[in-house]
Amino acid sequence: MTHLRLFFIINKNSSSNVSLPQDVITNASTPFYSLHLKTPPGENIMKSTSKDNETLGKLQSNFTISGDNSSLTVDPKVNRNSVTPKSAVTTIAEMKKLLHQNHASHHSVTPRWSSAVDQDLTYARSQIENAPIIKNDPALYAPLYWNISMFKRSYELMENMLKVYIYKEGKKPIMHMPVLKGIYASEGWFMKLLEVNKKFVVRNPGKAHLFYLPFSSRMLEETLYIRDSHSHKNLIQFLKEYLDLISARYPFWNRTEGADHFLVACHDWAPAETRKFMANCIRALCNSDVKEGFVFGKDASLPETNVRVPQKPLRDLGGKPSSERKTLAFFAGKMHGYLRPILLQHWGGNKDPDMKIFGPLPKVKGQKNYIQFMKSSKYCICAKGYEVNSPRVVEAIFYECVPVIISDNFVPPFYEVLNWESFAVFVLEEDIPNLKKILLSIPEKRYREMQMRVKRVQQHFLWHSKPVKYDIFHMILHSVWYNRVFQV
Repeated sequence: MTHLRLFFIINKNSSSNVSLPQDVITNASTPFYSLHLKTPPGENIMKSTSKDNETLGKLQSNFTISGDNSSLTVDPKVNRNSVTPKSAVTTIAEMKKLLHQNHASHHSVTPRWSSAVDQDLTYARSQIENAPIIKNDPALYAPLYWNISMFKRSYELMENMLKVYIYKEGKKPIMHMPVLKGIYASEGWFMKLLEVNKKFVVRNPGKAHLFYLPFSSRMLEETLYIRDSHSHKNLIQFLKEYLDLISARYPFWNRTEGADHFLVACHDWAPAETRKFMANCIRALCNSDVKEGFVFGKDASLPETNVRVPQKPLRDLGGKPSSERKTLAFFAGKMHGYLRPILLQHWGGNKDPDMKIFGPLPKVKGQKNYIQFMKSSKYCICAKGYEVNSPRVVEAIFYECVPVIISDNFVPPFYEVLNWESFAVFVLEEDIPNLKKILLSIPEKRYREMQMRVKRVQQHFLWHSKPVKYDIFHMILHSVWYNRVFQV
């Protein structure tokens, strides 16, 4: 029989005599707890050559895939010092350990020649590690972060120092064509906003700290995938030939073996498509799955945002106050993957009036729709589909509903800086039968605190037509910057 185990993080002034495992305690300035069951075991641009132009022509001519004639001079290598989890399930507490271990032990490939930008990054790391202590900030609520002082200093340095070069090579629709609507919109919005940005983007690649690979994983699939082929080989080959092109035309990829290059990809297939030839890149991925090769301290978790109306990305923002949220938990969606049918089996239909768990909601006039349920529920269930990521995580924050994440091995967005357990609940997949018990065990005071924090953290997950400080565009860029700084 499975037994529920509760971990309470107690304020040092508390009179409770509960003893805690040391590895569970975090540095949050206010108490919190997470609930889960025991984890089962288990500078100058090189001149183009005729060969380069031929390669470019192949890439730009109807996306014809050529043979395996690589111009890469260095094979990407995964850093063997990176810490990888051994257990079948990596809990949220274990992820924090892995992140800190990799920041302490992971070192990027030594550049083939030195550059002033390397000194910039070394300086930035020292500044972040020795950041002046602050307890709070008018724009930042301290309990939301692992270390508000380090985050604030890192963000300031990014604003003042960071320079990004965007490769111009490659034609639409795979390159330079942002998709701004739907569940893959994060990669498109980031591409759109970065390509017109005048603060961070530079024309001289010799001054760049980071190099952006401007492809859309969504359009890669739309353009090249052969329906029902169950093969991604031609998609991977396209990306390889793109790297062949830029590594032959420019010296920058080969200087670091791609360690100062980054991509932003939201399609489910992106981890597999980029694992081999882009292994050294900083990969910002929606499908941030520990088991799919996500590297803590190098890769970044990209928020999956479902943008319904690109002209009004903030449409319907907000929700009811905590006192008016009468539904305990809500979920609705297609039965993708193995987990959601289990969730529906235990809690679906009208088995429990407190648990509004459905398949796809019918569009019936006069009945509550998906958004109305999210706006009026205490907890919004974010259950994985085919992959670990789900747009419901950001939707819950958007509608000010406390996220309940049921997705083993999912690395939540902006994990480098955000203390997710201060505003979200993590439930192991095997604990679905105990879901209501877990949620009811959270005191009302604690729920109200978490819901308040969801509203505070919301600024980091909002798209704006013109980016504003600390919004999702800047946070994605910061994740890439932060991980690059801690690789030097």
